[in-house]
Amino acid sequence: MFLNHLKDFAAKKIVKNHLEGTALLPSGDPIRTVGILIDESYFGHREALIDALRKEGLEDASINVLAFRDKVKKSDVFNYPVFSHADITWTATISRPQVRQFIDTPFDLLIDYYDVEKAALLLVSHLSKAKFRVGFASVDKRLHHFMIDTTAEQYGIFAAELAKYLRILNKIK
Repeated sequence: MFLNHLKDFAAKKIVKNHLEGTALLPSGDPIRTVGILIDESYFGHREALIDALRKEGLEDASINVLAFRDKVKKSDVFNYPVFSHADITWTATISRPQVRQFIDTPFDLLIDYYDVEKAALLLVSHLSKAKFRVGFASVDKRLHHFMIDTTAEQYGIFAAELAKYLRILNKIK
């Protein structure tokens, strides 16, 4: 347990140091592919969030989800990729192939659906090849192009605000 806290501290320090010299350059392309990074140890309404985003105009076939859980039992079976602290090394690299694939996918939009900073989530979000990143205002502001000031429990409000501003930016119709 104590070693996990040290590993989180080391990973968070590495991410924050990388963010110091990083400039976010948003893409003007319309959104066709969406990646959602969810903290399922805190927010358990993954399907409701996806339904809310679908109702607001994002296409269902283009949505990929990666979930984070504080602890994943070996007996647990998921129909979507899930990772935990165990999948992150001391040097802030990812060992699980599904997470590496998510990171290497050049999404047009990455939704960081977590409002509490955790080292694993910050690391995956920072390493992602996404062209446009959206998240909560309570998370490090250097990580996102656009931030929405609400809480994770209010997924309907988040989806509506996201869609409103994406329409303003001509990213969705």
